[in-house]
Amino acid sequence: MIRNIQVKDKDEWRELYQGYANFYKVEISKITLDTVWNWLLDQNHELSGLVYEINNKLVAIAHYRRMPSPLRGKDIGFLDDLYVHPDFRGRKIGEEIINKLNHISQEKGWGLIRWITRNDNHNAKSLYDRVANKSTWDVYELE
Repeated sequence: MIRNIQVKDKDEWRELYQGYANFYKVEISKITLDTVWNWLLDQNHELSGLVYEINNKLVAIAHYRRMPSPLRGKDIGFLDDLYVHPDFRGRKIGEEIINKLNHISQEKGWGLIRWITRNDNHNAKSLYDRVANKSTWDVYELE
């Protein structure tokens, strides 16, 4: 079952988000975890969260937000994080979450959800190639 993130999810969310950070080999501090958690619970913050629950246990998380698209002159959606616990992969949970985000996008009038993934994330890319169109844009970062 997919639902919005709730206060009671904190410990299980933290474990899943730590798994996500570990997958991408990113050290994530307690301060960062607390900050993201507070964003997710703050109704006035852009970041929102979904969870996927099986038998009262969280097995997947997704973080998404509104993003202005100046060339379109409207908002679109951006999926920042999607993580399914390894024990629950292959059950189309990620696909269900993306479908839910598409529904949210339609409700909000975004009409588009955008996301990125690392180029060697082959499992995720096989899902993304099935459910979405790969853009022709390259991503750059400046620190």
